[in-house]
Amino acid sequence: MQPGDDVDSPAGFAAWVRSLREQADESRPLPEGRVPAVYWWIVEGDEVLGAVSLRLRLNDFLLRAGGHIGYGVRPSARRRGAATFALGEALAEAGRRGIGQALVTCADDNVPSARTIERHGGVLEDVRDTELGRTRRYWIRTP
Repeated sequence: MQPGDDVDSPAGFAAWVRSLREQADESRPLPEGRVPAVYWWIVEGDEVLGAVSLRLRLNDFLLRAGGHIGYGVRPSARRRGAATFALGEALAEAGRRGIGQALVTCADDNVPSARTIERHGGVLEDVRDTELGRTRRYWIRTP
């Protein structure tokens, strides 16, 4: 979400979802600093557990700190395999879109996320200080 996004009203939420969907269209111009991306919710039944995004290109910031794939699972849904599932699905889509290796990052102290990334074959390139704090940067070969 960006500052100013209205997700509290039905019309605002619909507009926000529409803007997320439009970001997957690589032919559309995007605001400064944004790259084409695909977004999904992680859902179990009718319960939203979290979200995952696949950035189709990397800008300087994403190469330093954010990576191709970002995911988050709400605290009450953690330790149920949602992040592992979501990362696997995002990696598969990255491969289908011609991204041979995906950069996936996490906070240096986020041990569960590091384990999830490593479970998918993540190879640690480095740990560095970034705009997001101390960040672990992994490369994963896509299927």
